[in-house]
Amino acid sequence: MAYESEHVLVSETALAVRDRIREICAGLPEAVEKIDGFGHTTFRVRDKSFVMMSEGEKGWGGNCCIKSDKETQQFLIQKGPYIRAPYIGQHGWVLVENMDIADWDEFRELVIEAYLRTAPKRLVQAYRQD
Repeated sequence: MAYESEHVLVSETALAVRDRIREICAGLPEAVEKIDGFGHTTFRVRDKSFVMMSEGEKGWGGNCCIKSDKETQQFLIQKGPYIRAPYIGQHGWVLVENMDIADWDEFRELVIEAYLRTAPKRLVQAYRQD
């Protein structure tokens, strides 16, 4: 996986979550990490985001937005700690504060699912054949 920058996230919590997402994305074909025009750390496939992270003010630990569908979004919101993401929630995205991620197996599955929703069919097939 390619990295564009490492300097936008500063808190230990955000950096630890970013590193875990990097580990997950290392096994996803053509997944890349980029800083977008708003300063968010994004994980993308073919220049389409499937995970976005931000630090927030004063390095408080930030949050992570994950692409989802509306059914999964509703389920995650009901069970928590996920909420509807501001600005992009109408498209199914959910948000979780980095410090509230407790179930790393579930989080890993959500990141992979987000990638599979975003990637072209050829890359989805390549991932599933591995």
